[in-house]
Amino acid sequence: MVKILISGCNGHMGRVVADICAAEADIEVVGGFDLLGQSGQDFPVWSAPNACTVAADAVIDFSSPAALDGLLEFGKSRPIPLVLATTGYTQEQLDQIDAAAQSIPIFRSANMSLGINVLLDLVRRAAAVLGERFDIEIVERHHNRKVDAPSGTALMIAGAAASALPYQAEYVYDRHTVRQRRGSREIGISAVRGGNIVGDHEIIFAGRDEVIELRHSAMGREVFASGAVRAARFLTTVSKPGLYSMSDLVAEIK
Repeated sequence: MVKILISGCNGHMGRVVADICAAEADIEVVGGFDLLGQSGQDFPVWSAPNACTVAADAVIDFSSPAALDGLLEFGKSRPIPLVLATTGYTQEQLDQIDAAAQSIPIFRSANMSLGINVLLDLVRRAAAVLGERFDIEIVERHHNRKVDAPSGTALMIAGAAASALPYQAEYVYDRHTVRQRRGSREIGISAVRGGNIVGDHEIIFAGRDEVIELRHSAMGREVFASGAVRAARFLTTVSKPGLYSMSDLVAEIK
């Protein structure tokens, strides 16, 4: 039985993770962390990780970047693997995660969808072939409650494209402040916020007289929660500290 703690358990994604775990015969949610405390959950909830009194095999975090310090301290002190599915980390926080991964297994991804990670591979391939002759633009759409922009997934996509280009790409965020012709080495990134859009990412390769578009649409939050639960299972098989990602999980599935 895999025992899970959920960080941000009272939030939208935390509740979806709890529902998915409840439907799995080999997974048990033994507790959660949330600033709101207990809120109708079937497991104990603490306002901070350091107050937790139960043992677990992994923590799944869908909370906010503000919770990172407490989670890293908790993970290292137990020790216990962490699945970090939160977005919006600063560079300083990313450096903290890298440092903590020297002591414990940490699985971090801005997007836990398997489909997105297949898309990243397609983007790399397309950029390698088309990059010098095609302009690359990324448009991401999310619900009106999402606070970070552009999305972590959009930045992952831009990074995948940039890694395959024969030049150093320049990211341009929106264009309302830019009054000049588009540069040939730009990757444009635009964000849309509205309604209850779960997550929509479109990558446009625009060339002379032809356009190629790659797109991924998430139809429900379950796709991200399911990926996080699979990541937690994966971490229980890991014997060494390190920073793991969806590419490691996809390789394991293959």
